Amino acid sequence: MGKSRNARRGRAAAEPVVEDVDGGRAELVPDRDRTRAWTLLIDGAPQSHVDLDDPAHLSFEYQRRLGHVIDLAAPPGRPVQAVHLGGGALTLARYLAATRPRSTQQVVERDTALVQLVRRELPLDPGARIRVRSTDARAGLAKVPDGWADLIVADVFSGARTPAHLTSAEFLDEVRRALAPGGVYAANLADGPPLAHLRGQIATAAARFAELALVADPAVLRGKRFGNAVLVASDRPLPVAELTRRAASDPQPARVEHGRALADFTGGAAPVTDAAAVDSPAPPPSVFR
Repeated sequence: MGKSRNARRGRAAAEPVVEDVDGGRAELVPDRDRTRAWTLLIDGAPQSHVDLDDPAHLSFEYQRRLGHVIDLAAPPGRPVQAVHLGGGALTLARYLAATRPRSTQQVVERDTALVQLVRRELPLDPGARIRVRSTDARAGLAKVPDGWADLIVADVFSGARTPAHLTSAEFLDEVRRALAPGGVYAANLADGPPLAHLRGQIATAAARFAELALVADPAVLRGKRFGNAVLVASDRPLPVAELTRRAASDPQPARVEHGRALADFTGGAAPVTDAAAVDSPAPPPSVFR
C-alpha cells in the first residue's frame, strides 16, 4: 500500500479529507495541536481521534474510559485476544496494540468504504496483529470461536444510534459465548433523560453477567444531559477501586457505579429481548454544536 496523499504532501500542508462512505459523509480533520493526529466525523458527528505518532493517546473521554478497561482487563503489558465491534478509525485497536504488544485482535466494521478510507489515510502499524472484517457486528461476532476472546469492546453506532439488534439479551448470549472464562465485555452506550435506554441495557447485562460496573459523567447519570456511558461486565470480580480512581482523575472526571447503587439506578427496568429491542435514542442536535 502506498503512502496517502496527505503523507506525501507533508504535515504542514495537511487538509481535511472528505469522502462519502456507506454510513454517510466521512471527514478526517487534522488536529492542529498534534503533529499527525486526526479526528473522524460521520455526518458531522465526531467518531474517533487518532494520533499516528502516539496511538496510546486517547483524546475522547469515552475512549479514555474504554482505555482504562483495556488496561485493567489483564496484567499490564500481557497480550490478549480482543474483538472490537465497530471500528471507526481503529483508535482502540491501535491503543491495545501499543499498550499490549503481541495481542491478537479482530475488528468488525460493516462500513467497507470507511475501512478503506481509514486504512489509506491513517495506515495501521504493519506489525500490529489486527484483522478487520467488513460485516455486521453481530454477524461478525457469530464467527468468533467459542471462548476465544479475553476482551470484547462494543462501540457501534449507525447515524449516532446503536442498532437495536446489538442491545438485546440474545446479543449478549453471543458475547458470552465468544468470551473466555473470566473475560471482560465493555460497551459504549449513549443516552439522555429519562435514561430509559441506559437502564434497560444495565438490566439486560445483569441478566447475563455476574459483575457489572458503569462509568459515566455524573451529569449524565443524574439525567441532566445526553452523553456516553461505558458499561463493563464479567463473570469475575471487576477492578472497581482502580477503575474508580482512574475515571476520577481524567480531564473530564467520571463516576463509577456498581453493586447495590447500580442496581438501584436501574430502577426495575426489564431486560431487552430481540423481539422488543429498538435503536438507542438519537442525540439532540445541540450535542454536536
